[in-house]
Amino acid sequence: MGGLLFNVTTAALMMLMLNGGLTLLGQGTLRGRRIPWAAVGLTSVAVAGVITQLCWSGAMDAFDSDPARSGWWRIVTSTFMQNGGLLGGAWNIATLAVIAALADWFWGTPLTLGLFLAGILLPGYVDTLFGESGHSTDPRNFAGSSGATYFLAATLSAALLLRVLRTGRGAGRSTDERGTAERSPGRERPKEALLAAGVPVLGLAVWFAQSNGHGLVSVYGFALGAAVCALTRRTWDRPAPAARAATAE
Repeated sequence: MGGLLFNVTTAALMMLMLNGGLTLLGQGTLRGRRIPWAAVGLTSVAVAGVITQLCWSGAMDAFDSDPARSGWWRIVTSTFMQNGGLLGGAWNIATLAVIAALADWFWGTPLTLGLFLAGILLPGYVDTLFGESGHSTDPRNFAGSSGATYFLAATLSAALLLRVLRTGRGAGRSTDERGTAERSPGRERPKEALLAAGVPVLGLAVWFAQSNGHGLVSVYGFALGAAVCALTRRTWDRPAPAARAATAE
């Protein structure tokens, strides 16, 4: 029963962040966007990792992040190994593909890759900083892409919250008498703010209630996403890279 509840809350947190990312970009704007190369690259490496595991029985021993084994590369290579069985591996790869695409369209390819790398490296450093090395926040159990994916997804929720708070601009659309979709500023503002702010709240809840590392790495990602937004002023000074490309066309 405990394992089922763990999986349900983990999936609920991802769905909350996925909806936040879709709201940030605008679901009706996804068709026709450029190829999200960061998503293509990261997903391809993850699939290659699974194929390697299927073809080589020693792949996990060579590439996981078991602290009992040496190897500087393990913290990165372990991200592209999957140890959650067929269903868990499929979930990890599917969510990686979708979240990386949304992030690529909002942040751009270089920054998306940088944030994903931060999702790999940062949790371990924070654990050490707060003396939690024996109680790791890393949800991967030595392997898996879920930690970095949840971290990346949370950066989009942070961007959504900052956009709403800074500009008061909702992403809802209304339809006029001619059937033309029009921006409805502020109409969806409370709903969007709750959608975004719910990520760190739920993340902390599942961490304290279940020691579910997906929750705490999502809080880390939310904090970094907010910091990047503040530094780049991306959410209110200028549109995302994909939006600029569409405008140019």
